[in-house]
Amino acid sequence: MKATLLSLVFLFSCKENTGQQDSGHKYTNALINETSPYLLQHAHNPVNWQPWSQEALDTAKKENKLVLVSIGYSSCHWCHVMEEETFEDEAIAKIMNENFINIKVDREERPDVDHVYMTALQLIKGNGGWPLNMIVLPNGKPLYGGTYHTNEQWGEVLTKVSELYKNDPKKAGEYADMVAAGIAEANVIEPTDNKGMLTQNTLDESVDVWAKNWDLEWGGVRGPQKFMLPGNLDFLIDYGKINNSEKARAHVKNTLDKIAQGGVYDHLAGGFFRYSTDKQWKVPHFEKMLYDNAQLLSLYAKAYLTFEEPAYKKLVSQTIAFLDREMKNPEGGYYAAIDADSEGEEGKFYIWTETELKAVLANDFELFAKYYNIQPEHLWEDGKYVLYRTMTDKEFMEENNILPTDLETFKRRVNDLLLKTREKRVRPGTDDKILTSWNALLISGFVDAYKAFDEKEFLEKAESVFSFIRKKSFQNGHLRHSYKEGDKRTDGFLEDYAYMIDASLNLYEATMDEEYLNFAEELNSITEREYSDSASGMFHYSNSDELVAKIIKTDDGVLPSPNAVMAHNLFQLGHIQYNRDLWNKSESMLSSMVPLVSEHAQSYAKWNALLQNIALPYFEIAVVGKNAPALVQKINKLNLSNALVVGSVSESELPLFKGRYVDGETFIYVCQDATCKLPVATVEEALIQMANF
Repeated sequence: MKATLLSLVFLFSCKENTGQQDSGHKYTNALINETSPYLLQHAHNPVNWQPWSQEALDTAKKENKLVLVSIGYSSCHWCHVMEEETFEDEAIAKIMNENFINIKVDREERPDVDHVYMTALQLIKGNGGWPLNMIVLPNGKPLYGGTYHTNEQWGEVLTKVSELYKNDPKKAGEYADMVAAGIAEANVIEPTDNKGMLTQNTLDESVDVWAKNWDLEWGGVRGPQKFMLPGNLDFLIDYGKINNSEKARAHVKNTLDKIAQGGVYDHLAGGFFRYSTDKQWKVPHFEKMLYDNAQLLSLYAKAYLTFEEPAYKKLVSQTIAFLDREMKNPEGGYYAAIDADSEGEEGKFYIWTETELKAVLANDFELFAKYYNIQPEHLWEDGKYVLYRTMTDKEFMEENNILPTDLETFKRRVNDLLLKTREKRVRPGTDDKILTSWNALLISGFVDAYKAFDEKEFLEKAESVFSFIRKKSFQNGHLRHSYKEGDKRTDGFLEDYAYMIDASLNLYEATMDEEYLNFAEELNSITEREYSDSASGMFHYSNSDELVAKIIKTDDGVLPSPNAVMAHNLFQLGHIQYNRDLWNKSESMLSSMVPLVSEHAQSYAKWNALLQNIALPYFEIAVVGKNAPALVQKINKLNLSNALVVGSVSESELPLFKGRYVDGETFIYVCQDATCKLPVATVEEALIQMANF
């Protein structure tokens, strides 16, 4: 199969609109009726774009036309470039309109479509990216896949694929069948009884294989560009702590420091960019995504508890301030993304020339230049600088003989000056969709910040986002994936349910309010009923059958694997309810993943986190009585990743609390596998019991 795929890739990569007119625009297509910012960006292309729908595919079958599926998102730089160079070209549009049914997809709105065709592209070419351009048969099976194309390349591809389909439809069909079979095969998970492998040794071997690819100088994983991948670092923090791995701890600390100092963090306004285009975290790809910032709140909050680094607390506070200021919907949810481009130029809103900096900062420029590396050897391109640091504040103060209070005063002054100047620029666009899954990650980020810093405001933010999702995106007993006033409803996907269950459980642990637990249980019942895959023991990504293959998403990417999160949820609910069936289901899911977890830990960190909880002692800590809130929060600040911590201020029928409430008293019960020690009154006594269980 591989040889055939490669030969067809070689073959293909040698790399008048009838829509209703709109005032001020020569062309207007069907995307004008959508609410997705990405789709609206293409509403005035000369291409007869349509949104993804069964009707569009039916039209292709009726007219016997190939379907061109072009997938991207609003903050994607190369999506913008290809639109301007290629999809605005009337000659290219004529070829597309005459020979294809043309469908535009917002990958954030329809991640199921994106997952299917990204899998196809990886089978065809070995890698992927966006824009993702697929040419498929009328039945949806892929015939050609690629990413960004120049105008000339795209014209050649369209001509050759169209000719192949017209001249040899049998050959085209056979090839498309083969790719579709490959997509299905890539999503086959064989249920395997590897429970005997759920051990400390498997965990250690997995991390040892992974560690060979760690960049011990710059942090992260070796490579020419770097994504932050918070889930990986989150697991390694826990692994380093529980297993006393100084190597893991040092790698995580170095990575976190390098990210925080690098240009991948917005030093003026707070918040993180999507990824670094170099190995030093210096020059980012300038889009800001909610999912990155949400997960990094959790990561740096946990890191603060682990390393007691004050800079991490400040970073979390600045990022929350950025989210509230620039990404919050007035009704309470948070927007999906902020574009990388403004005025057609990537990063223009964020970068500086030396002349600009001198004009704004005057006498402060010299020290500022030292702090943020404004020297010729650190230029990015075209005389532009990205603000980034190469020293910690402690190192900088020692080298420049500055007191801490003076440095803080200086930073506030220059940052305020530059922010005021930056705000006068043309802002990048905001993708104002509100995605359930990404907002669920933010709920957990706010909860983790509350646990780390004991600031009630952060918990209130988490509850506010939860209320928004419950009100706007949970209707008729089901979650929806995306919300925007006036939009067309999109059914929820597995990631929406998995992340919202996790967020609800986190809120339950932090607030002790059983309403959050009840909602988690309700969502879990829906997920098990509508998304379960009996053949694999996992969960389908979508409960729809409209695509050419079912997707079972098990690996982590920039988002944690929804199946791994579901396995965690089942594990947690099993311990809260003392429900062995949920517990066993979680272990069975992990058991099937052991070979992949062992060999490719970098892509399966969320599974490794579950393996750590199952292979090592795991505790249920129940705090019962009037002082439960204070004691629960005190325990939370210890960052016990190998423990479930729950509390109740009154009598409860939950197994962990039943019969344990004593009026006027507060007791801590330390349990393991439903076996409990005698109750104690202090956290210190509970820790002794854990150490000697």
